[in-house]
Amino acid sequence: MIAHLRGVLLEKQPNRVIVEVQGVGYDVHVPLSTFFKMAEPGGEIALRVHTHVREDALVLYGFGTVLELQLFERLIGVSGIGPKLALAVLSGMEPAELIAAIRHADVGRLTGIPGIGKKTAERIGLELKDKMAAIQMEEPTATPAATADTLRSDVLSALVNLGYHRPLAERAVDAALHVASTGPFESTLKHALRELAK
Repeated sequence: MIAHLRGVLLEKQPNRVIVEVQGVGYDVHVPLSTFFKMAEPGGEIALRVHTHVREDALVLYGFGTVLELQLFERLIGVSGIGPKLALAVLSGMEPAELIAAIRHADVGRLTGIPGIGKKTAERIGLELKDKMAAIQMEEPTATPAATADTLRSDVLSALVNLGYHRPLAERAVDAALHVASTGPFESTLKHALRELAK
């Protein structure tokens, strides 16, 4: 099983990256929380990896922190949640917010994530509430600011990849950019997600 990758970032998209390690390119699915903190292509990257084995494929899921990996592995342990949906949950909410939502069984907050219905949100709260105490919280790191055009394009792309309809995503991004037109990507995406949750 692959548990860790360190190499050169060849390509990056909001939901997947290609990491070259000694001449081999690994296709790795990542949540937005990991994507936020990555270097640009050509830079070095290190990821914690969950290797998911199916009959027809071997899929790698990568995370920038142990916390994200822990949350992912607990989420896929919930009945009815597979790796893709677990990644969508991590992409739809910051790890600290997700832990708080699970601890308080906040169904309303969890159902704001595309693909999570009321029953699934209730199951997440029920099955994971007691397991959140063992998870270690980490200090957030700052991300660099971006230009308004690049920022709008990146945030819009991230929301569409998360499953939001483009017109709805565009309105949310515009509202978020109205608050801070040159803020960090992570902060702008958070604002946009809050707009979509209203």
